[in-house]
Amino acid sequence: MQEPQEQPIPAPLPPSAAGFTLRVPSEEDALHWHRVFAHPDVMEFHGGAPDELSVYQELTARQRRHHAEHGFCMYSMVGTEGAGAGAVLGFTGAQPWPRDWGPVGEIEIGWRLGRAYWGKGYATQAARAALEAVRAAGVRSVVAMVAAGNERSIAVTRRLGMRHAETFRTPSGQEGFCFRLEL
Repeated sequence: MQEPQEQPIPAPLPPSAAGFTLRVPSEEDALHWHRVFAHPDVMEFHGGAPDELSVYQELTARQRRHHAEHGFCMYSMVGTEGAGAGAVLGFTGAQPWPRDWGPVGEIEIGWRLGRAYWGKGYATQAARAALEAVRAAGVRSVVAMVAAGNERSIAVTRRLGMRHAETFRTPSGQEGFCFRLEL
């Protein structure tokens, strides 16, 4: 992994025709993430139950720090069209792997959308935009850690051109896949 640049690099924005834009998450986005992810389908591969608001408060604060330090983060996806205009749809982006197991020291790309926004191609489009911010910051490769049964996210990794690098078990014993992409 290369040293991050001193100046943050703003996230590239997908065209407005894509149905959303990306922004560094605000303090208020913690509440938006808490609400949009409070669906059992969304949380199926993230512990099954919605996280407490405090989890998203810490996560959005951490993402603001990541953007200031690295030039990229997990960005809030904000709708620009129709009924979703102005609504937070979810997040996508990249961050240093946040756990003490798995690909420690590597940059993880990820995405999570509210259930109402699945099946529209948003995850793939937003992940591609996030990859541009990561590439512009000088990162040479990324990983995506995906639960073995999460076919939707596995499909996104394939559309991004990622390759299956390894199968792993979490500390709780759940099987997952590590995908890699050279930038």
